[in-house]
Amino acid sequence: MAGAAPGTVRWMGDKGVLGLKNKALSTGVALGVIAGLLATAAWADAGPATIPASALSSVKELQKRALAGSGAYEVVESLTTQVGPRLPGTPNDAAAVAWAVKAMKDMGLQDVHTEAVPMPGWRRGLERASIIAPMPQPVAVAALGASVGTGPEGIEAEVVRFASLADLKAAPAGSLTGKIAYIALPMARTQDGSGYGEAVAMRIAGPAAAAKKGAAAVIIRSVGTDAHRTPHTGMTRYEDGVAKIPAGAISTIDAGQLDRLLERGPVKMKLVLDVGLLDPITTYSVVGDLKGADKPDEIVVMGAHLDSWDLGTGAIDDGAGVAIALASAKLIKGLPEKPKRTLRIVLFAAEEEGTYGAAAYGKAHAADAAHYVLGTEADLGIGPVWQFKLKSNANAEGAIATMAAALKPLRVIQGADGEGESSDLGPMAEAGMPVAELSLDATTYFDIHHTADDTLDRIDRPTIDQSTAAYASVLWLAMQAGGTFRAPGTK
Repeated sequence: MAGAAPGTVRWMGDKGVLGLKNKALSTGVALGVIAGLLATAAWADAGPATIPASALSSVKELQKRALAGSGAYEVVESLTTQVGPRLPGTPNDAAAVAWAVKAMKDMGLQDVHTEAVPMPGWRRGLERASIIAPMPQPVAVAALGASVGTGPEGIEAEVVRFASLADLKAAPAGSLTGKIAYIALPMARTQDGSGYGEAVAMRIAGPAAAAKKGAAAVIIRSVGTDAHRTPHTGMTRYEDGVAKIPAGAISTIDAGQLDRLLERGPVKMKLVLDVGLLDPITTYSVVGDLKGADKPDEIVVMGAHLDSWDLGTGAIDDGAGVAIALASAKLIKGLPEKPKRTLRIVLFAAEEEGTYGAAAYGKAHAADAAHYVLGTEADLGIGPVWQFKLKSNANAEGAIATMAAALKPLRVIQGADGEGESSDLGPMAEAGMPVAELSLDATTYFDIHHTADDTLDRIDRPTIDQSTAAYASVLWLAMQAGGTFRAPGTK
């Protein structure tokens, strides 16, 4: 999470940024920390991580095969075509779970199973917005995840603009009574996606902040870097004891239009969001192992999330991550050299809605945290991978240098020393599992993130092949390494 203390993992939650987003997560973290104390003794005498020459030779073959056609594109094509969008609690969500179980079994993974993830239910329905004064015109809008509805009649109210969440919070109490609050902060385009951190805060905390000032509803400028009339959805959060008000995002194009109109005078808007909370549901994460021949109880984990928002088909978020994970496992399985450690693929449920799958996995596996050697996840689009990061220490520094050298043919640079960022692997990272970050290029990712344009045509074969080559390389080297990546005398 942003502002994490030095030496701590950055648990990103919703691609990071705000970290712990709901109460469900805290349980997984607490249990993970306890398990991490047990992990200290387990790894105390393991010695530094060392990578054998044979593993480096196999990495060259892995990369060659991946770049010639990793199979990742075909995985995304299958998931987005046969299943489509994957909002938890929907028939598509159930179909995605069945699809993932079959995909893992078909490729020969072992102990393939599902793990239950309880969570609140939510539905999307009719979404419509329009400016009704000074001159009528439509506005492209999408409800934010977990938003309450407006009722079928909608809300008609004056719009009050705020340049940022901070400005909204500084507004006088009661100043927005009966009005629609509008937060207009644009998102900055960056390679590492860091612009998301500042912008997404208004999506998460905007409804509660507006409600405290008396607002009837809140709209935000979409958290995206595009110039298209496609709004970006995403999760929001309410606060206990604060009124829940309808919340939506308007496209960046409509935000620009609204800004110009407000410069000229008052604007009145009608907002209809036929959405709302449902009874609690149960969805499922899907897990499968490629067993190690020498140390099957030592686990290298690769994560991605199976769920998606429902406006597009979830191709880049996170069909691409699912594809990179499954294609990496298949490539590693096809090597003549046998893996020493177990590779575990976890396709997490309900990341978008609050990392409920991560919390459930952490709670279920906290007692096994000592067996987790290294983890990484793919959840920032198709790539390419441009940077490799892993927190250095006396046990890990040699292996980190070796891994970085092995990635150079893929034009991946070694990043500054620091913890890898993680969303779904957060609880296991808190328990002491080292996290490697393979930074996917996010320069254009937020153009289509959480929009109706998140579809298969956004997947570029050579790019996702390079990303798969990079992930497969790091996973393989961790599987074949001796020793530990954990700092001496720590969890």
